[in-house]
Amino acid sequence: MSRTGHHGFGKADGRYQAAQAAYEVSCAAQGRRAARVVAGRAIDAEDCAELLAMLGLDGRPADQA
Repeated sequence: MSRTGHHGFGKADGRYQAAQAAYEVSCAAQGRRAARVVAGRAIDAEDCAELLAMLGLDGRPADQA
């Protein structure tokens, strides 16, 4: 039996990578929405920063984080 070097993970790996990318986009969008809601409800900048920290967000866009 000869080996071709192909392990049969090509399609499954591609689907996993696509799902992972979609998940990351979804998480980023959810984080932006959460930050917007927090900013709109916060009393002041200090309150906003504290609330964002509680959620594990820093309030910066993903490309600046």
